Amino acid sequence: MVQVDGRTLTLEAVDAVARSDAPVELDPAARERIIRACETVDHLVAEGRPVYGVTTGFGRLAERPISESGRGRLQVNLLRSHAAGTGAPLGVAEVRSLLLLRANALAGGHSGCRPEVVERLLEFLNRHIHPAVPEVGSVGASGDLAPLAHLALPLIGEGWLLDPGGGEPRPAGDVLAELALNPLTLQAKEGLALINGTQATTGLGLLALLGAERALDQLEVAGAITLEALKGTPDAFDPAVHALRPHPGQIRSAEILHTLLAGSEIRESHRHGDPRVQDAYSMRCMPQIHGAARNGLAYTRAVLETEVNSVTDNPLVFPDDARVISAGNFHAQVVSQALDLLCIVVADLVSVSERRIERLLNPDLSGLPAFLAPEPGLQSGYMILQVTVADLLAEARGLATPASVDSVPTSAGQEDHVSMGMWAARKARRATEILEVVVAAELLAGVQALEYRLPLRPSAPLVRARNLIREQVPVLTDDRPVSPDLEQVRCLVKSGALLPSRLLHLK
Repeated sequence: MVQVDGRTLTLEAVDAVARSDAPVELDPAARERIIRACETVDHLVAEGRPVYGVTTGFGRLAERPISESGRGRLQVNLLRSHAAGTGAPLGVAEVRSLLLLRANALAGGHSGCRPEVVERLLEFLNRHIHPAVPEVGSVGASGDLAPLAHLALPLIGEGWLLDPGGGEPRPAGDVLAELALNPLTLQAKEGLALINGTQATTGLGLLALLGAERALDQLEVAGAITLEALKGTPDAFDPAVHALRPHPGQIRSAEILHTLLAGSEIRESHRHGDPRVQDAYSMRCMPQIHGAARNGLAYTRAVLETEVNSVTDNPLVFPDDARVISAGNFHAQVVSQALDLLCIVVADLVSVSERRIERLLNPDLSGLPAFLAPEPGLQSGYMILQVTVADLLAEARGLATPASVDSVPTSAGQEDHVSMGMWAARKARRATEILEVVVAAELLAGVQALEYRLPLRPSAPLVRARNLIREQVPVLTDDRPVSPDLEQVRCLVKSGALLPSRLLHLK
């Protein structure tokens, strides 16, 4: 059970709810905070004080007063008018992330909505009711307005819900009627509270980050297998080396590689008499390159860990001194920049992995059969695997172009600097997908190259990795379509089956 309190949510808890359907509930203390903020808004409105988005319009229309009779309609109109997204619907895990993050932000007790609104978001999660949310339509400032409007409309019985069977989205009103759920009737500020925040950018971004972290850990395995297959030396991973340049990511990568390679028969076979003094950078500098990526992803993680427990509404309600303050916590610049860094990190990881794949396939560099084919010439082996990776590398480099340096003023100049956070999040999602495929490609080529080193065995963890891959993909003995094999290994990478921590503890 994940308790939603606005303060202690972890990225791993979001992942458990998003991908593993962990149940959720509202923390009782958070419920009391929500009530206090809601009562504060009611009191201020009763006193006749102007409150943005409650007694006024929105954005450029903030100077327009709203009559008491129109305030409920104002909130409904906000959701309807802002549901202007387009593109493919977000996946179920992404939508679940958005639902949880929006509930957690409201649970902070500074948004001015009723507890019933938060509880309905959580009920959607627990009952697997998933709004259809188009992936395009936010500039990451004033909140992720369009995605969150699509997320919120089904709460009032409007909009569309994803079909659990994968068919076309269904009208939310029809589904709620079938489930005997009465649509919510929005009160003052509740429409605004539902859509004013960074949760779409953050929700997509954190799932991308977790995927990138898993893929990077398994890239250490792929790199270690490549080193074994090419009869490289693990000496460069000696802890003494990295103590002299103690970047945390570098030390961690070196530690993993050093541990993965311990006890290798292949290493012992060429420890003496090998004329080579040192390996190419793509192998020798794995701790420095992979470690830099670890540092970058650690920064992205720190930003997202703060963001998931932040209140990102406007205006913010402060019950202790009965104030409502208009500010800019909805601006996703910090998240957008962090996700841009993720894309830069991934582009470099794809680049170094592609170089190692080339070394495995190029007989002039590997001393192995060309393209790892049993009969080069008659067979092409994995020739085109590297071509596919080169295509992906070009795309990854394009995705590394920052979104956060761009800005298109919106809302008649009121929102004159925006973060483009949602584009940064979509880039991060795609970059992580590319990294998973490229890690799979290096693993696929690496275990095939190990076949040419038999009967010598690599280290025990790498034998386990090879065995897991061979359960899905047989040895390449003749040409066959490579795509199914690549997809099988990508699924292993996505699931984390080849994480070093797992390989070290498998029997």
